[in-house]
Amino acid sequence: MKQAPTPLPELPRQFVSHFGEMGSRWGINRTVGQIYALIFLSPQPINADEIAEGLSFSRSNVSMGLKELQSWRLVHMRHQPGDRREYFEAPADVWEIFRTLAEERRRREIEPTQSMLRSALLQETHSADEQYAQQRMQEMYDLIDKLMTWFDDVQRLNPDTALQLMGMGSAVTRVLTIKDRLTGKSPARKEGND
Repeated sequence: MKQAPTPLPELPRQFVSHFGEMGSRWGINRTVGQIYALIFLSPQPINADEIAEGLSFSRSNVSMGLKELQSWRLVHMRHQPGDRREYFEAPADVWEIFRTLAEERRRREIEPTQSMLRSALLQETHSADEQYAQQRMQEMYDLIDKLMTWFDDVQRLNPDTALQLMGMGSAVTRVLTIKDRLTGKSPARKEGND
């Protein structure tokens, strides 16, 4: 007689459930999000059977989810001595997880958009509507290019420095406002504040 799977304790269960919901909003399968959350919370590497049992998922769903997580580079596969099964773990450093996620999203979503915009900007326009559309695409391309340059700069920072920078938040805005006042440059006004 097969033993019933041990249910997850309440706190991990809440996190796994929430991560599945959030995953579906971020464009990944709910099951993949839950698998990742369980691996992330596991104090030691776990194998596919343990994942399937812990989440009450079929072994085939777990296998497909693990393949997707590996393609995103969000889990590392390990082998245990004397055990033929594959074990999975999440990077210990949450900053590394963030970097990996950001790099993959950039590669899958931002770079194709940049490429399409670059191509559109090289095309000859034949009407005022096309010129206007190309101007708008140029604005979008310039913003994405600036954001990606900033992103590259942040990626090169060590984690402690990056966290300090993020913690500065509104202090940076105040410094830039003071700089604008000293240089006589008026800061950009938000629409609706006229």
